[in-house]
Amino acid sequence: MKQVLADALKERGYETLTQVQEAVTQPELYERDLLVSAQTGSGKTVGFGLALGPTLLDDGEAFDQAAAPLALIIAPTRELALQVKRELGWLYRGAGAYLASCVGGMDMRDERRALARGAHIVVATPGRLRDHIMRGSIDLSQVRGVVLDEADEMLDLGFAEDLEFILGECPEERRTLLFSATVPRGIAKLAENYQRNAERVTTVAETQQHADIEYRMMAVAPQDAENAIINVLRYYEAPNAIIFANTRAMVARLTARLSNRGFPVVALSGELTQSERTNALQSMRDGRARVCVATDVAARGIDLPGLDLVIHAELPNNHETLLHRSGRTGRAGRKGVSALIVPPKACSKAQRILRFAKLTAELCTAPSADEVKARDTERMLADPAWSDAVTDSEQPIVAQLTEQFSAEQIAAAYLRLYHTRHSAPEELIPFDAEKPKQAKQPREAFGPSVWFSITGGHDVGAEPRRYLPMICKAGDLTRDDIGAIRVQQSETYFEIKEEALKGFLTNLGGKTELEPGAALKQLDAAPELTFTPRPKFKGKPRPDRGDRGDRGDRPYRKGRDEDSKPRFKKEDGERKPRHPKGDKPARSTPPIDWNDTPEPRKKKPKPGAGKDSAPHKRAKQDGPRPEFKAEPAKKRGPKPAGKPYAGKPSDKPRGGKPKGPPPPKGKPNSKKNKARALDASKRYNPNKGGDAAPRRPRKG
Repeated sequence: MKQVLADALKERGYETLTQVQEAVTQPELYERDLLVSAQTGSGKTVGFGLALGPTLLDDGEAFDQAAAPLALIIAPTRELALQVKRELGWLYRGAGAYLASCVGGMDMRDERRALARGAHIVVATPGRLRDHIMRGSIDLSQVRGVVLDEADEMLDLGFAEDLEFILGECPEERRTLLFSATVPRGIAKLAENYQRNAERVTTVAETQQHADIEYRMMAVAPQDAENAIINVLRYYEAPNAIIFANTRAMVARLTARLSNRGFPVVALSGELTQSERTNALQSMRDGRARVCVATDVAARGIDLPGLDLVIHAELPNNHETLLHRSGRTGRAGRKGVSALIVPPKACSKAQRILRFAKLTAELCTAPSADEVKARDTERMLADPAWSDAVTDSEQPIVAQLTEQFSAEQIAAAYLRLYHTRHSAPEELIPFDAEKPKQAKQPREAFGPSVWFSITGGHDVGAEPRRYLPMICKAGDLTRDDIGAIRVQQSETYFEIKEEALKGFLTNLGGKTELEPGAALKQLDAAPELTFTPRPKFKGKPRPDRGDRGDRGDRPYRKGRDEDSKPRFKKEDGERKPRHPKGDKPARSTPPIDWNDTPEPRKKKPKPGAGKDSAPHKRAKQDGPRPEFKAEPAKKRGPKPAGKPYAGKPSDKPRGGKPKGPPPPKGKPNSKKNKARALDASKRYNPNKGGDAAPRRPRKG
């Protein structure tokens, strides 16, 4: 068993195992349940693949014929589940393992056929696996090991009930491995309920969060956030980069913006179908796209080759999300950069998230256009094409270029062609991130000045904002030439600079009023100012309220006699005197003795009953009641005949007929009516008029 897995690792290029892989493959943990917490990108997928080897293969080197699954790998998202399937595929290829996947978004019929053919390892998402269990399309009776990958994320996504159902359907004699970046209370409770004497495995790297990732907090102006993303992409030119946003709308916006600028970009969000998400990741792996714009859930756990740059276009909501985002880079010993785009309003939030994550970020500004161009020049000059020898196929074209153009022309043409392959950087507004905010400087002293007075103050509603433009216009001054403006009760004082006094008086031209009624006068010294608060507007008194004096002098409500007194007010003599605290009167009844037998409770007589009721009194006074005798029924005479109906005055004549009673009709069975009905000449014909017109015969 060990040799098969060792050969697979060697073929893949593994020289040494990571810390988490070495920790879970210790011989004393072969049959133990494990609760493993390690940072993202530490090789957990290969780690639990190696940990399951002794459980699935025993002492053999290959699997038997595939039947019911021997292991379940449960992941939170479809992308992560398919990625785990690929990793375990090359790890167990030498042992002849058959792997099947059960993830949402795929055809369920294909999955059922794959399970019916048999599989040794099933990689699934919680929701789809529960559907297969309830439909009876998967047999869990032979399961020996269960792995919960990214368990904290599955709980955050609301899969706790599904996980409990799946673990309840698995055999009790199984091995359960739980892998999580963090161990919150929900993970600890899940481990306590569904693991047996689990061994807690914590790597040293957990205390040193993402040592291979360089965090940079880039402060930008509020309107330059998207431009800064373009410059960061151009500055680093990473083989693969991922940009995180918080909403689908932001993902669509950034994707369209980068696509218009010529970046090979794909989007990854929850609104895409499974085939679209698979194609997006595949285009990142085979090099057709270099930039992926994604949300947090869509990019959970994905591993892209050459992913050296992570950009946080929008800050995450908590530090755990920041760690999972940044963990897409710096994986398996590679170096990476995690850049946070921070506008001024989000600076405190970014510092708080970094502090909770126990991370240290370098505070800087986003790369400017000049810095991007300088970095392009460095990459261009460091290209190995300058040192490569000229091949035989290139020699004729090189000779033709050197004969036809000068060295300066060839260099300029090469430079232009080089720049056409890259998007131009954006010009950013200068923003100093390290410069602290300057406190508001106190106003400098006004200097030598001359005071003037204007007639009118609070009594005429004078205000400084009303007098300032008036003084500037009259004396051709600026607001810097005018100092304090103090409004008093009947006068207003203002000061102007001594150097501006001559020009002020010249422009006045001998005027003594700024406006009609506002006399202007120059003072010999500064006035003695007193604080006079601006009077408050009392408003017009209501006609039904009268004079509003003190509360006790207010008139009573309208409609009440003013001479009367309020009902709630009593005279002093009517109030009962209160007893002092120590001079309370004695109790009127003695305390209850619980040993005495209580007297039976008397029932109160109902009203209208008893000896003194009204019927008894009447019986005593009047004697026995006489027998009831019915009076004979009165005979009613014939009903008087009414007047014939003459119609209402409001009735309108119909068809020009006069008002009045309807014409008398004969009896329906009279001989006259029967003869009239039988005689066709007497019937009414509306076409000819008159009663003698015969009716038209019916057709058919």
